[in-house]
Amino acid sequence: MPPIHKVFDNHETFPFSYAYKNTKSSQSELPDHFHDWYEIVYVYRGKGTMFIDHTFYEMKAGDIFLIPGHIIHRATPDKETPVTSTAVYFSSNFVQAPQFGESFSYLHSFEQAVELRQYRLETLLPQRQHLEHYLESIQHEFKHEGPGFRQAIYVQLLQLLFFIQRDVASGHTFNTGDPLVAPVWMRDVLLYIDEHFCEDIGLQTLSKQASVSPAHFSRVFKQLIGMNVTAYIITKRIIRAKQLLSESDVNIHHIAELCGFESLPHFHAMFKRVLGMTPAAARKSIR
Repeated sequence: MPPIHKVFDNHETFPFSYAYKNTKSSQSELPDHFHDWYEIVYVYRGKGTMFIDHTFYEMKAGDIFLIPGHIIHRATPDKETPVTSTAVYFSSNFVQAPQFGESFSYLHSFEQAVELRQYRLETLLPQRQHLEHYLESIQHEFKHEGPGFRQAIYVQLLQLLFFIQRDVASGHTFNTGDPLVAPVWMRDVLLYIDEHFCEDIGLQTLSKQASVSPAHFSRVFKQLIGMNVTAYIITKRIIRAKQLLSESDVNIHHIAELCGFESLPHFHAMFKRVLGMTPAAARKSIR
């Protein structure tokens, strides 16, 4: 099975969603999934593992995870002391900054995370107090729905993003993954897939790349990633195809070829299976 394409309720006028101080179990946490919106996860306490794109992280108190749209990820809570966290979701169009004679983006920290291919920030105690204040203020507005509560939430979100960018990420080194979560060969293979997923690669190629048997590769990959390698590669291709559909006027047949699909019917079938719509409908919806 491919990862879940999480679709938020149709918030055309207010593209924002919020999950405040949830303590997740392995049964309540989503399996591998991705979505179009951006996501911030802040950890209050507990332990767990976060998989984002190609990297595994240990989750601990004070961690911030910045997850841009269209990136496969999954949180796995610890059975004994599961993570309690708040998740903030929003559309990139929701936080477009006006230009006041300078170049500025509220999404700069996310862009930096993508560039470095690292998605976790650690915070100090004073920073945590500020972060938790912003998150609590958003929850208060959601709970009471006073006059202008959506505007208040919007302002708090901008302040949160501004604080992360200036006070947490500025001059701060994004953390690499944790080496004990997955074997070295798995991390190397995930990087290899990132660079070659539109090429003709599969179980035999990747197990040879990892210097392990195909059976062992399949077992460990499924255990750590949550899906088989074929579903993972196809999903990466479909995400790339959707990006090309939105960014260019290249015809759909050529996009299918660029993303490694041997036939247009197969591309259509996989695209609809992963995203729930045809490539043509996807291009129309994002333009």
